[in-house]
Amino acid sequence: MMASLYAGVSGLKNHQVKMNVIGNNIANINTIGFQASRVNFQEALVQTFRGAGRPSSVSGGTNPVQLGLGMEVGAIDTLFKQGGLETTGQITDLAIQGSGFFVLGDANDNKFYTRAGAFGFDADATLVDPATGLYVLGKMADSSGEIPALATTGKITLPFGQQDPARATETVWLSNNLDASATDAVARLSDPDGSSVILVSGTAVDGVGGTHSVRITGNQATNDSFTSSTSGLSGNQTLGSLATPVTDFSDFTITVDGTNTETISGLSADTTIDELISAINQTDGITARLTTAGAIEIVRDRAGASTSYNFVSSNATAGDVLNVIFGVADGSQMQSSGGTATTLVAVDTFTPDVGTGSAAGPVVTNLDLVFDENTGIVTGLSGLGGGGVQISAGASGITSTGADTLDIVTESTVHTTSISVFDSQGGKHTISIQFFKSIIPNRWEWKVSTLGNEIINSGGNGYVQFNGDGSLSAFEYNGSADTLTIDPNNGADSMRISFNAGTALNFDGLTGFASGQHTASLVRQDGYGVGILQKIAIDKAGNISGIFTNGVTRLLAQIVLADFFNEAGLRKAGKSMYQESANSGNAVEGTAGNTVSGEIFSGALESSSVDVAEEFTSMITAQRGFQANARIITTSDSMLDELVNIKR
Repeated sequence: MMASLYAGVSGLKNHQVKMNVIGNNIANINTIGFQASRVNFQEALVQTFRGAGRPSSVSGGTNPVQLGLGMEVGAIDTLFKQGGLETTGQITDLAIQGSGFFVLGDANDNKFYTRAGAFGFDADATLVDPATGLYVLGKMADSSGEIPALATTGKITLPFGQQDPARATETVWLSNNLDASATDAVARLSDPDGSSVILVSGTAVDGVGGTHSVRITGNQATNDSFTSSTSGLSGNQTLGSLATPVTDFSDFTITVDGTNTETISGLSADTTIDELISAINQTDGITARLTTAGAIEIVRDRAGASTSYNFVSSNATAGDVLNVIFGVADGSQMQSSGGTATTLVAVDTFTPDVGTGSAAGPVVTNLDLVFDENTGIVTGLSGLGGGGVQISAGASGITSTGADTLDIVTESTVHTTSISVFDSQGGKHTISIQFFKSIIPNRWEWKVSTLGNEIINSGGNGYVQFNGDGSLSAFEYNGSADTLTIDPNNGADSMRISFNAGTALNFDGLTGFASGQHTASLVRQDGYGVGILQKIAIDKAGNISGIFTNGVTRLLAQIVLADFFNEAGLRKAGKSMYQESANSGNAVEGTAGNTVSGEIFSGALESSSVDVAEEFTSMITAQRGFQANARIITTSDSMLDELVNIKR
């Protein structure tokens, strides 16, 4: 009987413990980073009245006869569940999404762990938990913005209000494209020097700027011709009135270049010399005229070698026009003669405006001759600058320059990009780099200039070479330089700047595609002027970056997180903090999202993980358990009362 009383008492006591845990959970329903707890009950002592019996040959086995003596609290577990994230907009309010704890410490090297991230800075600009004054632990970066490999965990102090010293520019990065098809090489006539050239127009295909000195030698082509032996003729004379009159008016033919044959017919004694010339001129490719000496001259319209451009008549007969007027023997033909091909040769000696070594020239090429299709006269030249330039002479055609040269200038194809760089005192300087298309294929010459009084001491020019697929081949400095050296001319140290144009055989910097436009630019540099820490930003890995008034963003520190093999084994230390215990295992400290899987969110806090519905349900079961155990006590009391009353 007494056992039931004590069992009921244990039920009352331990259900009250459960109510205490529920009450604590509900009390912390709005406590940031709070992790709810639960109570697990277990049966207490057991009284054995009879042990179990083994089966025998005559009977079966028997079960043990035991009586429980109540219940007790088996464990009070902390349930580490993810709480919801509430945004606050406060940069130093931090929440963990996933596993892990913030690490807090004091001056005595005691460490505490929490998920409540309502942090702030104290008067010494140290990141702390304002509620306890404990330091938020992490690692400090060095002056270059790197976390040293051997950095130890300690308090985080930021340099608010302190000056960040200037840093001289050491590297400038180049990126994007130089258009391989670009050309701005507009050509203009500088000096014709007797060449008879009157017009130069167009743009050189190679895009290279410089001076083309063209020396022209040789002679123009000449025309095949035939002149009558009879002279003193006049246009109104008739064939029948000549001193030796024409008596045979039969047709004769003229064949041009062995293919085009025309018949001269309809002649009579009354035909005049002018009419005869007009009849001959009906033949395509030849022109007849009356010379000042009164002779008839027939000329092949197109000049050139007589083997290609000639004319011949049919056989003459006694007394016909060929015999009487042109003096061709009976049975013979009038055969043109005297035509020669041109011997003109145009040699272009080109000296680029920009370039060193083989890119400096001179480059010697033979230009092509441009012929008038009707006259066969060389009236122009082509092929200068790879083509695209028209060189034209007057109607008389190109003539030899002798010892002189025809000078033509082409403009350079230039692309310019600029960037501001800094000296050791934080002074700002603007440098520009100009790219000039080179006479060497897939190559651009470059040259650096400044806008102020700076002095370029070395490394101010060079070239960039591309491969056939547009990838970078090499970015080189001329001479023995390996960097651009500039004297700021303001008292600051000399600046040594390297250009990073990308990796050879890759497309991660400058490229040389035929894109139709230039996009190459100086994209960034690593220098900056003096600045003051203005504000901070915290990323998911816990990196605290400082944003300075000089526009520099640099890593200042990194917040560490800790995790445990058995986080449920942590010992509560109050104020939403925990400490290691014998069963939690040692803290594993590391970086959020790397060593520790959880991530840090700035401007947010983690809400309590308490589930009100669950707690209210547990409250009901605790209440019912308490009531039932109370009934055990009252019922047992009634039974004892009946027992006492037996004596009555």
